[in-house]
Amino acid sequence: MTTLPRRFLGDLETSAIGFGAMVLSPGMYGEIDDERAVAALRAALDEGATLIDTSDGYGADGHNERVVGEALKGRRDGVAVATKFGFRVPEGAEGHRFPVSYAFGELAVNAEPRYVRGYAEQSLRNLGTDVIDLYYPHFPDPQVPLEDTVGAVADLVKDGLVRHLGLSNVTADQLRRAHAVHPVAAVQTQWSMWQPVEPELHAAARELGVGIVAWSPLGGGFLAGTVQNLAQDDFRRNIPRFDEANLKTNNDRYAPLRGIAADLGLTPGQLALAWLLHQDDHVVPIPGSRTPAHIAENLSAARVDLHADTLARIDEALAGFDPQGTGSVLT
Repeated sequence: MTTLPRRFLGDLETSAIGFGAMVLSPGMYGEIDDERAVAALRAALDEGATLIDTSDGYGADGHNERVVGEALKGRRDGVAVATKFGFRVPEGAEGHRFPVSYAFGELAVNAEPRYVRGYAEQSLRNLGTDVIDLYYPHFPDPQVPLEDTVGAVADLVKDGLVRHLGLSNVTADQLRRAHAVHPVAAVQTQWSMWQPVEPELHAAARELGVGIVAWSPLGGGFLAGTVQNLAQDDFRRNIPRFDEANLKTNNDRYAPLRGIAADLGLTPGQLALAWLLHQDDHVVPIPGSRTPAHIAENLSAARVDLHADTLARIDEALAGFDPQGTGSVLT
């Protein structure tokens, strides 16, 4: 098993790059079987990833968590398991809807405190473990004060079912409010070369000593430089940046950054991940892949040291890389 450089999310120590398991459920990036999914996760563990990120909302009926649980059998020690809740609204409960920039227009969650323990207990069963290392409400519930949801997670921490509280897809103000109720170890937000982190959120995380888990650090695979077209069942068809015209434009605009990667002997994906690691000592990207070779390639970016001159050259190229289409990629 390989060892990667380490980082801290609050008091939680993890590998500098983790693994985002969302890609391992059918209907996200096309079809995949469980055997291949488990093999991908074990490849990530072999290459030194110690933060595995999942959600009860990825795939049908907790599919993604169950795959993670299968992959972790006999290998749980030393691995930080992060999962999220809110999308699997219990039968008879109301889904609280909110708008999103995807083609389908809205999502629904329920993060009422009375349901949080049930969500966690189901996730523990799916994962085959007795504790969740990092537990996030997947999105703030528009009808529930975030402080109330956080208080319910704090009770789980007190009872030993959860080790650390995380937040996902929140604003700086929401982070501050939550942190006042219970210490937040990490905030999960979209951050990559084609989606800057919100400056106010970044500043608040630094001030409070909260780590950042960067979801979609490769722009849904775009920054790996290999996305030319999408299968009919690929979730990314819901994202404007991936429609046919925008994808062609974005590939053209990304060409200078692919050139920098080639000059450095890196893949475009490695450059994107290494660049992100250089933005903050407490950011941990969670790229996902189904291919062991790509997983090894991504995780090796944790060892890439970019010179200040190279970073300046990248920033200059990024100034001209204005992606076409709105920028959200579901996590």
